[in-house]
Amino acid sequence: MTSRHRSSASDGPSSAAHANSPAPSRRTVVKAATAGAVLAAPLAAAVPAGAAGAAPAFLHGVASGDPLPDGVLLWTRVTPVPEAVPGSGTGPDTEVEWVVATDRAFTDIVAKGSVTATAACDHTVKADVRGLEPATDYWFRFSAGGTDSPAARTRTAPAAGAAVVNLRFGVVSCANWEAGHFAAYRHLAARGDLDAWLHLGDYLYEYGTGEYGTRGTVVRPHAPAHEIRTLADYRIRHGLYKTDPDLQALHAAAPVVAIWDDHEFADNAWSGGAGNHTEGTEGAWSARQAAAKQAYFEWMPVRPAVAGTTYRRLRFGRLADLSLLDLRSFRSRQAAIGDGDVDDPDRTLTGRAQLDWLKAGLRASDTTWRLVGNSVMIAPFAVGSLTADLLRPLAELLGLPREGLALNTDQWDGYTDDRRELLAHLRTHAIRNTVFLTGDIHMAWANDVPHDAGTYPLSASAATEFVVTSVTSDNLDDLVKVREGTVSAVAAPLIRAANRHVHWVDTDRHGYGVLDLTAERAQMDYYVLSDRTSADATASWARSYRTRSGTQKVERAYAPV
Repeated sequence: MTSRHRSSASDGPSSAAHANSPAPSRRTVVKAATAGAVLAAPLAAAVPAGAAGAAPAFLHGVASGDPLPDGVLLWTRVTPVPEAVPGSGTGPDTEVEWVVATDRAFTDIVAKGSVTATAACDHTVKADVRGLEPATDYWFRFSAGGTDSPAARTRTAPAAGAAVVNLRFGVVSCANWEAGHFAAYRHLAARGDLDAWLHLGDYLYEYGTGEYGTRGTVVRPHAPAHEIRTLADYRIRHGLYKTDPDLQALHAAAPVVAIWDDHEFADNAWSGGAGNHTEGTEGAWSARQAAAKQAYFEWMPVRPAVAGTTYRRLRFGRLADLSLLDLRSFRSRQAAIGDGDVDDPDRTLTGRAQLDWLKAGLRASDTTWRLVGNSVMIAPFAVGSLTADLLRPLAELLGLPREGLALNTDQWDGYTDDRRELLAHLRTHAIRNTVFLTGDIHMAWANDVPHDAGTYPLSASAATEFVVTSVTSDNLDDLVKVREGTVSAVAAPLIRAANRHVHWVDTDRHGYGVLDLTAERAQMDYYVLSDRTSADATASWARSYRTRSGTQKVERAYAPV
């Protein structure tokens, strides 16, 4: 492939946030300067010395995402001068060059271009590179003012019609900075065998220091220390997360495919508000939501889709396509527990347009596997049989009333008409091999997704679901502060007894998943960490489950791929 000349403006940032972001107001800049002070010292110390004349620096790593057969989205953030910390709204416009090569030494350059980093985009940049070969490893890096960023690997998707033998994805969700270190990311990065990795939501958390579960101990404090609400706040928090060495390593190892859940905004977010937002005293929800979305698209290698959301579809040859959902932007407010509103056909989780888009895509798909990136669990989950001592912490984790009931209304359980319509669509059109990949609940699950949970297993299964646990966020044993495994040993059998479509649930451990696809089966290998609070935590295989092509049923596999 021939090298490109310097790109035109069309090679610049693809995000609407980059293109349309207004310059921050003086009030925003002043607030950001105060909020960003906690980051300023360590970031400035990392910049090669020279005070006002310091060279630009790449302190937040590099990343790629949303791979296509002919391209991939590249991302970085440049610190042009030491005081230009995230959220500051300060710092000069800076030309950032990017280069893509077939080798790590960059001797065979196949594409290059430049983008301008500005304070209006928090000095983040994106390059949507096209003209690459399908199913190919590439290396890329950025440079500015004579400084090179770290080099990183990315990979394009297979050609749309390619007969793909195998795909392998890392799968993660729910990473609370304050609760521990991101060793899960380090172990995924070290594998060296991922086509991409999926982040299913809660990439970051909005709470102030000490306000969200950490088993009573803040391992490392958030910045800013207060709950994030403004554009500057969200930028600072994204910037903090991107300083994590394990997260940087994973972004440098493979492209990410990410969706958001609620904590990228505020806990239990819905279209008109959030459980963790008080209208008026915490500003207008519309302004907070817009700020969170802008910062997200600035700081993540994600292409914004319809109306600035994260629902979109990627294809990986004839083996799989991946429908990615946005289950926060359009949903109705969560119903009260026990409220018959959960069955109200006028309430929605997906919104009409997104549900129609998902149904049409699943029906039209000609791939072997139809993967759905799904931020909240779709399989029904009844908890009414749990004893009071186990129900209380479970209720706290899920936002249920402590007296207990058989629904978590933040999940698809709270929007049963949407779920019924989707599962009926799968059955009516005999759509097979639909696999939901889910995060959010801080537990690992392997589920059938029945047409009617009340009559299962007599009712057929419409799909399967693999749920990954949290990277660090509190799960049940953390909430009750007991030894790992204690709660799961008692709760898991009770959960399974009340939910016969659940093949496995682990309520206590932290970790990640590795999804391996062939034409014959989709297998999720579940890995767990030795200690989320340790930067040197080890990882070990815990369980594996698979679904064989054509079965719509989960079964246990007794070894990882």
